[in-house]
Amino acid sequence: MTRLVVDLLRPYRWWLAIVLAAMMVEIAATLAAPWTLKLVLDDALGQHRLPDWLSWAHDYGIGHHAMGVALFAGLATLAIAVVGAAATYIDNYYTTSVGQWVANDLRLRIYHHLHRLSLRYYDNAKVGSLISTIMTDVDTLQSFASSSTLDIIVDLVTIVFMVGLMLWLDWDFTLIALGIAPFLLVFVMKLKNAVKGVTRIVRTRQSEMLTVVQQGLGSMRVVKAFGAQDLEFARLEAASHASVDAALRARQVKSILSPLVTVVVAACTAIVLWRGTALIVAGTMTAGALTVYLAYLTRFFKPVKDLAGMASTVAQATVALERIQGILSADDIIPVSKDAIHPGRMLGGIRFEHVAFGYEKDAPVLRDVSFEVSPGQIVGIVGPTGSGKSTILSLIPRFYEPSGGRILVDGQDIGSLQLAALREQIGFVLQETVLFRGTIRENIAYGRPHATHEDIVAAAKVANADEFIRRMPHGYDSMVGERGDTLSGGQRQRIGIARAVVRNAPIMILDEPTAALDAESEQLVIEGLRRLMKGRTVLMIAHRLSTIRDADKIVVLKDGVVVEQGANDDLIAMDGVYAELCRIQNGASHPISAQAN
Repeated sequence: MTRLVVDLLRPYRWWLAIVLAAMMVEIAATLAAPWTLKLVLDDALGQHRLPDWLSWAHDYGIGHHAMGVALFAGLATLAIAVVGAAATYIDNYYTTSVGQWVANDLRLRIYHHLHRLSLRYYDNAKVGSLISTIMTDVDTLQSFASSSTLDIIVDLVTIVFMVGLMLWLDWDFTLIALGIAPFLLVFVMKLKNAVKGVTRIVRTRQSEMLTVVQQGLGSMRVVKAFGAQDLEFARLEAASHASVDAALRARQVKSILSPLVTVVVAACTAIVLWRGTALIVAGTMTAGALTVYLAYLTRFFKPVKDLAGMASTVAQATVALERIQGILSADDIIPVSKDAIHPGRMLGGIRFEHVAFGYEKDAPVLRDVSFEVSPGQIVGIVGPTGSGKSTILSLIPRFYEPSGGRILVDGQDIGSLQLAALREQIGFVLQETVLFRGTIRENIAYGRPHATHEDIVAAAKVANADEFIRRMPHGYDSMVGERGDTLSGGQRQRIGIARAVVRNAPIMILDEPTAALDAESEQLVIEGLRRLMKGRTVLMIAHRLSTIRDADKIVVLKDGVVVEQGANDDLIAMDGVYAELCRIQNGASHPISAQAN
């Protein structure tokens, strides 16, 4: 964690130097402030002249009588306040600036790292918790860096200087304060550990609550469709109550400290007042010296009290840093060799050689998969549910890494290729096209942001989307709701096809793109897909086997292995797994061949 903090602060080291200089001036002003009162009590009201160490002021004629000394003390008070205020402004401004930019850098660093992680990480991660870390935990650190860090440094340095001055003024009084401070410090450290524990629970409960809200609002159509509003409310109520209970337990622990420190400060002050009065009566201490000492004693315990009160803030920052580090330390990153090459425009030949993979170590999904796709071929992938069809498609762009075997594109192991360059070669049309809040134009150009208007319109025409887009109020500049909920399923799929067309990739991956469509929408989408597939290598999972009967090759999976492969009629003639799937889907005693259509 220390390394992370240092890395984040390094770009702003000169700003931190300015903060440090201003902080030292601020501390000096704090230490000097009580001495003007001593001048008034001991010199203006007592000797009526400035002490010898201020003899230089006599040259200005203000040090030989009471009002002159009082005037000097007043001017000194004002000067100290102005200098201290200027220093406070400078360190507050630059500390806040550092905190804001560190938060910005950290938030971007987390988000960038999350995009580098493989999909395996997201199989178990909670999106609500990740959002909570990116926003709330980073804000906690930003607040800590902008204010609390400076306060802690100022308090610690102030304590050191004050102890020295207090020992110089009266060492036996100082020993009273120093004798109590270690016990107070031990108590504070123990309390800090307790606060850290309960704070960690609070943040976990808050993340869980955010997850419930994110899931409920993100699935509002399903919630309303099943009349599950009360269920979702009950979930949020339970999560919120758990968060409140955790926060109250944390507050109970935090509330112990401040009253304790207040009592200790009052006890020390009472002893010093009693002992100091006796010394003044005996003539061994002046009233001004006692006043300065009491001011230092109060200020000595103020930073101690502040530091104790910051136990909660430090604990919150520590927990936030732990959660952030938990994301940044996640190493489920697709490895890319330093010698990885850019393949240029690929032809699209794909070969699986004894590929194995499992989402869990003890539950393999693919066991020993081998097949080959020639450039420009259309290949259908079929098999029972859970046979690994979608997994195969996810391995080609390296969303996951195979646990065994290798995958080659144009004869090159995909592990030897630059990851971004590999994915540039692949277009996707999935079962559910995810659209983002923005215009139709932006959504079509999502995979190629600099596409021209002509390219976008041409892609929409290929996808049978141009006609319905032009009927929309603002055409290609019409806004799309979050996740495309303002469009029908068929319209979303056609925009998804247009997105793949405008990408102009040599390899196309189609994962059941017509599974959830009605007959009319399916026909329009299939027409768009046929145009999209021309001249490209296509791997397609089809819910309806009729859509892949004309494929150049069909690969049949079962229990994680390729059990059959070949053209539609050849597979039917084999009367194996594929033929059985056809019979089940057609509800016939014999599968239907392509020639029968």
